[in-house]
Amino acid sequence: METPVISIISPVYRAEKIIAELIKRIDAVMIGLELTYEIILVDDGSPDQSWEKIEEYCGKHQHVKGIKLSRNFGQHFAITAGLHECRGDYAVIMDCDLQDNPTYIPQMYALANQGADIVYTQKSERKHSLLKNLTASIFFKVFNYLSDNPNAKASDRVGSFSMLSRKTIDAFKSIRDTHRHYLMVLRLLGFTSATLPIEHDIRYEGKSSYTFSKLLKHAIDGITSQSDKLLRISIGLGFSCFLISIVWVFTLVILYFVKGLVPGYTSLMAVILLSTGLILMSIGIVGIYIGKIFEQVKNRPLYFIDKRINI
Repeated sequence: METPVISIISPVYRAEKIIAELIKRIDAVMIGLELTYEIILVDDGSPDQSWEKIEEYCGKHQHVKGIKLSRNFGQHFAITAGLHECRGDYAVIMDCDLQDNPTYIPQMYALANQGADIVYTQKSERKHSLLKNLTASIFFKVFNYLSDNPNAKASDRVGSFSMLSRKTIDAFKSIRDTHRHYLMVLRLLGFTSATLPIEHDIRYEGKSSYTFSKLLKHAIDGITSQSDKLLRISIGLGFSCFLISIVWVFTLVILYFVKGLVPGYTSLMAVILLSTGLILMSIGIVGIYIGKIFEQVKNRPLYFIDKRINI
């Protein structure tokens, strides 16, 4: 089989009604670009008929390839699986909901040919709900504050729709982090990058499978897997409380000799509750990091593939 120039990788979840349109739009763009290409659809344990649709189109078209994960591992692991299986000189990552418009692929390819190993896309406006936009904005502000890597600064307008060179693909494949976020891994690599402004389309069909609890878990994983600054903040809070306690004790001693003040129950309970809360918070932060170490040292595979078609 001829090596494709571009591999288009799309993680699929609850997309049985979208797959046909997704392939149609990608084909329309890539035929006009006149480059060899492959479309890799990664079924991330979708509970609907997505895999049956993938099988159908793989049977009709040799350039459409299917990967079925054994269960739902998450979007970022599905992307990883696609990158491990792709053969192209470049890889395009795009969501299956068609909010990422494939008509931007030629412009991304042009930037890649100008020397960019990673081509990011930046949305002029996120076509999500107000709550999702707000929580995303808060997360990225917190993440950027906690990040120690100046190259890892993130934006809520830069999504996973991107193009990678073969050098970047190979470097990405060498990262074996159990807890991973696609864009954060790319920023860790630090290769030459360019950013393409795009318009974010509305979802073709259905609604996002990311619930608030999933987004919160994803945010905690993203922050704690990229930085240990939370641990240092907890140390700083503990030291600050220690200094405040010393000042408070001296204040009580002075007031006792000056006014005969006897510390009351309320102030005592306030100090106890504050100290206990800080201690429990610090232990919880340490516990999160220990849990991540526990998962990483198991050295388990990142995902398991159940089936492959045309690969």
